[in-house]
Parts: sequence; C-alpha cells; structure tokens
Amino acid sequence: MNIVTTSIEGILIIESEVYEDSRGFFMETYKRNRYMKAGIDTVFVQDNLSYSVKNTVRGLHFQIKNPQAKLLQVITGEIFDVAVDIRQNSPTFGKWTGFHLSDRNKRQLFVPQGFAHGFCVLSETAHFLYKCSDFYAPDDEGGIIWSDPAIGIDWPVENPIISEKDKLYPNLSDLTEEQLPFLKNRS
Repeated sequence: MNIVTTSIEGILIIESEVYEDSRGFFMETYKRNRYMKAGIDTVFVQDNLSYSVKNTVRGLHFQIKNPQAKLLQVITGEIFDVAVDIRQNSPTFGKWTGFHLSDRNKRQLFVPQGFAHGFCVLSETAHFLYKCSDFYAPDDEGGIIWSDPAIGIDWPVENPIISEKDKLYPNLSDLTEEQLPFLKNRS
C-alpha cells in the first residue's frame, strides 16, 4: 500500500496493491491493521454507496456536531472528488483540493473530519463507495454551495445536475462558527 500526501494536511491518497491476471483483479479495499500502520486509525461505522449519472455534482456536504472522516473509492466509472478545509484555525481554511478517482486507477481518498466534501461524475455513470467515521444524522447536516466563488473550485463539468437542496447551501463566508463542524480540538 502506498500513501500519497497532498497539498492539504490530512488528505491522503491510498494506492492499494492490485493483483491482476487474465481473470481480472483482486485487491483489499480495507484492512484495519494495514490502515492503522499507515497512520489512519479512524474507526468507520457506516458504508454508503452512491450511484450518479454524468455531470452530477453532489456536495459540498458535512456534519456539524458529528463530523465524519471518510474513506472514498469509485467502484465503476470516474469522478472528480473535492475536499474543502473548513477546520477553524487551519492554515488552509477555505482551500480545496481535488482528485480523479476511477475504477481504472483504483485509488482511495482519505478525508479527515473537518472537511466539506463533494464530487462530480465524469463518466456516463459512477458507483461511489465510502466509509464514514460517524453515523449520518439528517438533523446535523451542513453544506456549502458547490459554486462558492471565494473557494473557486474548478469543476470539470459543464451544465451540472444539482439537487434542489445543494443549490440552496450558503457560501462558506456566510456560515457562523456554530454552523461549522465541531471538532474536539477546536479552540
């Protein structure tokens, strides 16, 4: 397993060993002791599977009182995955980073607590599987508009398909401290 650090502390790309032959391939998508050895000691409690069509943009989502770390992987198709640092007092607060995840590159992305997360679908369809460190709570949802000009995400889609709920999220600058994820180490 190869761990690649990124421009924002805590965001990690994981390249697992893939065993391929004429029959296809095999890979371990999660083995707790291997991830712990790599410094990812997060306990995951929920798995989610998302299916979306081309040009769909989902996000930017987070939970406020029960922030979630996520381990993300595309099962079929290709997406552009985005994480926005919304950890208060972080030197990269409001900065974003994005990665192409696909069934071809078989990469995983680890996003720690304190980030807003979203993605767009580049292939005709995509199945996107992710582990979460806390349970989803509908009354604890937070979000940022996908097109926040101050964040300036360079989404690689034209005419995105966006849910009505995601269209109504505010800009990051409009959120109060109480509307951002509550991290135990928040000062």
